[in-house]
Amino acid sequence: MALPAIAPYPLPRADELPANRAAGWRADPARAVLLVHDLQQHFLGAFPAGQQPLTGMLANTARLLDTCRGLDVPVAYSVQRGGQTPRQRGLQLDFWGPGVADDRDALAIPEAVAPLPGDHTVTKWKYSAFVRTELEGILRRTGRDQLIVVGVYAHIGVQVTACDAWMRDIEAFVVADAVADFSPGDHAAALRWVAGRCGSVTTTGTLVDDFAAGSRPADHPTARTEA
Repeated sequence: MALPAIAPYPLPRADELPANRAAGWRADPARAVLLVHDLQQHFLGAFPAGQQPLTGMLANTARLLDTCRGLDVPVAYSVQRGGQTPRQRGLQLDFWGPGVADDRDALAIPEAVAPLPGDHTVTKWKYSAFVRTELEGILRRTGRDQLIVVGVYAHIGVQVTACDAWMRDIEAFVVADAVADFSPGDHAAALRWVAGRCGSVTTTGTLVDDFAAGSRPADHPTARTEA
């Protein structure tokens, strides 16, 4: 039940992405929160160091972090707790074993993409980063209704978090070249499912350009806030 050893593979190019069913969605810095999903060394250690997709995914995540922080877009991190008990682990124990060890190195996030003061961190218990966390509260309190997702793994937590966002009427944007997966096939399948069922698939460059332009479709409602 350990994580697989992942062979190198190239990140998808813009011309390889699936068509988005919600073709009119555009990421807006006034509406978005950036979620950095599970970028702990326990998960990243399955990738070959110094090779794609790890190098590109981390570089693109760092670029998005710089962009979002420069535009006052809130940044949230999901992290898993080390040394979970079987009760805390729940059914994940049957699929993935005991999870992350209570070890500083395994729990660490690479320095180039690590949280800074003012960022939010939620402890993640299930595939979706919304389950038993404050993630939705962060969006609602800040008047945001878009979630940009980067990190690992695309066909597991990234995809399920994007779907859960859809169920909460939050537009999810999965950044194809800032996520990584067990294989190029898993990666591509996750992007197709998100694009066709619950979110929008984009690239780092496109998202940065949309943010620079302050893109917001004229006929789209602005972010909803709760009383």
